[in-house]
Order: sequence, then C-alpha cells, then structure tokens
Amino acid sequence: MNPNFQSSRNLSTLTGQLLVAMPQLQDPRFSHGVIYICGHDNNGAMGIVLNKVIDSLYLKDLLKQMEVDDSQVKVNCPIHYGGPVEMGRGFVIHSTDYQHETSVKVSPTTSLTATLDLLKLIGQNEGPKEYLIALGYAGWSPKQLEAELHDNSWLIVEPDNGLIYAEDATQTWHRAIRKLGIDPDLLSADAGHA
Repeated sequence: MNPNFQSSRNLSTLTGQLLVAMPQLQDPRFSHGVIYICGHDNNGAMGIVLNKVIDSLYLKDLLKQMEVDDSQVKVNCPIHYGGPVEMGRGFVIHSTDYQHETSVKVSPTTSLTATLDLLKLIGQNEGPKEYLIALGYAGWSPKQLEAELHDNSWLIVEPDNGLIYAEDATQTWHRAIRKLGIDPDLLSADAGHA
C-alpha cells in the first residue's frame, strides 16, 4: 500500500479496525501487537502499531533530531514504534478535531497525518485533543493480510479511543483481547483451524 495516502476510497472494512496479534505470532516486531489499520484495499494494507513505545524517545528528542527549535515544547509525549517500514518517517493518528490538507480521515473519529507542522502543534499543546505519534508503519502487499488472517495470526477488534490512545500501551493487547470477551490467558499459542 502506498504510504503517501492518496485517496483511493475503495477501501475494505478492515480500514479503521484493530488487528490484535494471536499468541502464536512470534515475529518480535508484532508479537502481542495491536495495529490500527489506516488503509486496506486491493493494493495491500497499511497500519500503525499502537502498543510499542520506543524506549527513551520523546517528542522533544524527535524535534531536536529534526533540527526544530524545541524550546517551546510544552508536551513531551512518548514516540511509538509504528512498524518496521520507513522507520525514519513519522505518522500521527489523531482525533478529527484537527485536519490538515494532507490528513486522511480513517474513520468518523480518527485521522492520519504525516506533517512536521502537526508535531510542532502537539509540542505546543495546540494540536488535536487525542493523538499518538509513531515512527514507521506496518505494511502488507496485496492479499498478504488476508492470508495472515486465514492463518489465524490476527484477531479483528472494533477500536475505541481507550485502545487507540491508551495511556499505558503495555496493557493494550490484553484490553483488546478482553473486549472480544476472551480471557487472554486462555488463548493457545498453537496455530490451527476449527
């Protein structure tokens, strides 16, 4: 999927949904991961991992690395690992109370924007009410995500703001599984089909 988010609005129902990794998914990049799907169509899928924070990287550090004056930063939020693709590129999932001309509306309540201007606004506490900043994204080629779903690698969960913008990202996987009415401790790590 093209991460430039050119609006091809022929998106499937997975856009705006959460993918929750099954215990048998052992890829360390996605183990116990929760991914917000920002786009899904015939060209593939693109999403942002919500529950993996990059150790010791905060907004002020990121702005400094980008040679932006960080002296006015009032909000110093953590930066998330969005996925293994284009780790040098930043993305912001945010509430729709903020829109930029390049913002892509993922759902009625959530947008995705990838601009430096938004990072500066968030740092000055002038951006959207809710947001999550990530570096990189998760991408799937055509039919790859469908194959992974068929192999029982992921569960699909309806998102809510508490899962997308969780204050404690370490609990997001457990909370997403429980939202389905499943006890996470009872999930088997063995793959299979019913």
